[in-house]
Amino acid sequence: MVGVAQLVERWLVEPDVAGSSPVVHPNLNGRVGEVWVVESIVSTATLTQPDVDRREQLVADVTWVTIVWNDPVNLQSYVAYVFRTYFGFSRAEAERRMLLVHNEGKAVVATGAREQMERHVEAMHDFGLWATLTRSDS
Repeated sequence: MVGVAQLVERWLVEPDVAGSSPVVHPNLNGRVGEVWVVESIVSTATLTQPDVDRREQLVADVTWVTIVWNDPVNLQSYVAYVFRTYFGFSRAEAERRMLLVHNEGKAVVATGAREQMERHVEAMHDFGLWATLTRSDS
């Protein structure tokens, strides 16, 4: 413990050590509370460049995918049209992914950062398609 601070009022104290802050703990029997002075402890942690690079690499290593799911509403031609116009796939690639959606129930249509995949999912919803995002297995 550090020395007791001078009591100005019942709950107001002045610390006798520069840079310390007093904490008053009242007794339940009505007496003036005990005064505890808590020393300020400041610790700083700086990230070195390798730590920052490693954290950014870990974030970059997480790859997300946008998956479009089969639904009973949209026509195959419409799904292929969306893939061509939104993702810029060629006609053959859009047809191939549309057939994956139709035959296997889903197809991965985009891979990348989470924020970008969230935008793709939202766009697919705007087109009326069922889509989700998930982490890539690889």
